[in-house]
Amino acid sequence: MVQEKEKETEKGKRPLKIKAKIGAWWKSTVLPEKESVEENVSDILPEQEDGAEARKPSRRRTKKTPRKRQVQKKPPVKSSEAPGEEEGVTETEKKVPKGQKTRGKRPRNRSGQEKEKKTGEKDSPVSVQSDSVKEDVDTKGETSEPESKEQSSKGREPSKKKEAPKPKPVRKLLINAEEPEECRIALLENGRLESIHVSSVTRTRTKNNIYKAKIVAIEPSLQAAFVDYGTEKNGFLPFSEIHPEYYKEDLSDRARELVEAQHWKKLNIADVVEKGQEILAQVVKEEVGKKGANMTTYLSLPGRCVVLMPGSDSSGISRKISGEEKRSRLREAMKSTDIPEGIGWIVRTASLDITKTALSRDVGYLLRLWEETKKKGQSLEGVGLVYEDHHNVLMFLREHFDPSIVEILVDDRVAMDQVNEFIGLLPSKQKNVKVRLHRGSRPIFNQFSVEDQIESIYQPQVNLPSGGSIVINPTEALVAIDVNSGSTSKGKNFEKSIFQANMEAAGELARQLRLRDLGGLIVVDFIDMRSRKNIQAVEREVKGAMKLDKAKVDFSRISKFGLMEISRQKLGAPIEAGNYRRCEHCNGRGSVRSIETLALFYLRRIQTGASRKPVNRIECKFPLDVASYLLNNKREELTIMEAKYEVEIAIIAETTMKPADNNIVFHRKEKDVKQ
Repeated sequence: MVQEKEKETEKGKRPLKIKAKIGAWWKSTVLPEKESVEENVSDILPEQEDGAEARKPSRRRTKKTPRKRQVQKKPPVKSSEAPGEEEGVTETEKKVPKGQKTRGKRPRNRSGQEKEKKTGEKDSPVSVQSDSVKEDVDTKGETSEPESKEQSSKGREPSKKKEAPKPKPVRKLLINAEEPEECRIALLENGRLESIHVSSVTRTRTKNNIYKAKIVAIEPSLQAAFVDYGTEKNGFLPFSEIHPEYYKEDLSDRARELVEAQHWKKLNIADVVEKGQEILAQVVKEEVGKKGANMTTYLSLPGRCVVLMPGSDSSGISRKISGEEKRSRLREAMKSTDIPEGIGWIVRTASLDITKTALSRDVGYLLRLWEETKKKGQSLEGVGLVYEDHHNVLMFLREHFDPSIVEILVDDRVAMDQVNEFIGLLPSKQKNVKVRLHRGSRPIFNQFSVEDQIESIYQPQVNLPSGGSIVINPTEALVAIDVNSGSTSKGKNFEKSIFQANMEAAGELARQLRLRDLGGLIVVDFIDMRSRKNIQAVEREVKGAMKLDKAKVDFSRISKFGLMEISRQKLGAPIEAGNYRRCEHCNGRGSVRSIETLALFYLRRIQTGASRKPVNRIECKFPLDVASYLLNNKREELTIMEAKYEVEIAIIAETTMKPADNNIVFHRKEKDVKQ
């Protein structure tokens, strides 16, 4: 509630109207256009109300309670099986309305027969208990369940022992930077891989980099522009990501009125920007496959504690920082940093326990960095890179470090110096982490059994502890994840086994999405379950496992077909993108045509060419397997074809050819014809 009020207060401070200034962003004061952005996501699936949750188990206990219980002569004792009910009190008597008298007659069960107690016990009149119930109803209106629980606890020890608190997980950070071509950083929790970051010369990251770009094409139908920023593929710039400072100076009267009224959706992109215009653009999503990178002109410079947003006056504090005192303290600390007008900011979660001095130091560093970026953008001729974000050790520590990490092991002296430099900037409460240089004879990842866990990331199938598995298949449109029961379906209780497999898959798929850095639309096919209670438990397990993810995640409930849709923010290219390349044989399909199919396909091409062209010789070069099949299994067809078309057919086997390669040449008397 406090966070919602805080958010409303911040929004209330913004001006209702923004007067956009025209011209280059680095030559004028930039005013806000976008709303404030705050980190993290709120809960996706709302939990049921407390009252609804509390009533469900109460109804189930009432159904299991016998309609009548026999009363002994000794004073009544509360039953521990059904809290809130007294022995000898039936369900009918408990629901007696206020002021209505109850009879001394023994109530009957559904079958019309009385339930008997153990042999040797005598019946006692129920009216003794019904009178006490009547008094309770008359005085309080209804029997109080909390009071019954309190009474039943007297003189009776609790049946269940309190569970011991779970030990805190041991989190370690391993940094493998011995090889100059590749740097790997792994986060372990109790020896299990939870996060992996790989930076290599073959996998260059461009996210958060700022470029001086030029608009090369405008598409009014898409309300977007394509920009050249110095790479092979042009970047995609939507109209909603173009800051008003880049609008043309000679705007039409109608366009200028719409800009001043902030009616951005009514504008046409062709009326406000022009081809060849230079801008500063930042990569928000890296290029994937044939798709170019997504760009924005709303720049942001992330730091350890603060994110600066040049060109905006909006401000905010991370939603994970709760408590009015903490938020007020951080807000007052940010006011004392003297951030210039026209630069917005967001206080990150890492600044929860930070001092005012450390916060000012972080803001000062980002302001100096922005001045350097601005000067480089003004002096650079043509397009090119003006700011490169950290993509190695410092970037990983900035985004993933938290006080729960107890130890950092590094196998390179230079990387260790960077870690110590980062730790020195932390508050005193967060400096308890140990930083050690690995000096063992075995490689650091082998010593902690990380290599095998990394290799499993590249496999499509992930095994579950109960015997099931999940199969992950990324495609162009979405990521498909299938949950298989495996040996879990061999148990006697089929529904329980299926539920166990789905619960294990729910936690593992969230971990795999983080490790593989898979984003976009994800569809999970769970094993069909009949119990609605089990379905809701799996949904809660997915929700709890997704809370550990740094990316923004949204997901639906499980449909009647057993499918759950998940939308995950793409923080970068998938981990396979920088370590795998498209197969040369299958062209990325995952399979090739069979030898028989290829042989018949080439045989038809030979026949078609011989029938249409006046040739006297056909020379065919095929892969070894295909050529052998034609010579051994289709020799008769080749002989008939030679006699029919009066042509010589030569089949040549090439060991260097790929399965789908071929070279067919039709020789004429005057010239050769290739097909």
